[in-house]
Amino acid sequence: MEDPDVYCSCTCRAEPAEVKFDVRHTAVIMIDMQRDFLEPHGFGELLGNDVSKLRRAVGPCSKILEAARRKNLLIIHTREGHRGDMSDVLPHKNRRSGGVIGSSGPMGRILIRGEVGHDIIPELYPKEGEPIVDKPGKGSFYATDLETILRSRNIHDLIVCGVTTEVCVNTTVREANDRGFHCIVVDDACASYVDEFHNAAMKMISGQGGIFGSVTDSDAILSALD
Repeated sequence: MEDPDVYCSCTCRAEPAEVKFDVRHTAVIMIDMQRDFLEPHGFGELLGNDVSKLRRAVGPCSKILEAARRKNLLIIHTREGHRGDMSDVLPHKNRRSGGVIGSSGPMGRILIRGEVGHDIIPELYPKEGEPIVDKPGKGSFYATDLETILRSRNIHDLIVCGVTTEVCVNTTVREANDRGFHCIVVDDACASYVDEFHNAAMKMISGQGGIFGSVTDSDAILSALD
């Protein structure tokens, strides 16, 4: 039996409307906060992006992790990357990235599992017991066991953070929506290399009555979990 004195239901300011979630059935998903995307000489920079723009999400993500750990929420981290033999890299994906996947860099082979660059940044590194989902695509549900993990824990709501907003975050939110999960996306705990893409992606999530989910900020989440 669940002990109501141990857990609590929370109310959170959000767009398009206030949301309620039960921490017993809520998980935090930290999407792709990897060195290859956030640090110099990784995949993001090789594509010509200013990786420092993603750093703005690190502080809010860290605070959310701390609060979620205090409340014993399920926390799941994802990493985009591929097998060492690159047998799971679709040809068109590598062509679009200029063929850099698997190439050598200061942090090892780009976007290859087990390399330094593929791992999560030290500031947000998973604690023991927090599942890490390795994914070959943009969405966190595609070709992974994420849905099984969530169903096994009776999760209904997802607090979503990570990078990049318009790619892996947005794809994951849409996948989750189709599977019946409600996503609460934390605006300042997500980031993009392109500000316009970030803003548009957030509007797409909360628009039309919250067609893909709700959008909030880290202060609101921290207040709800307090």
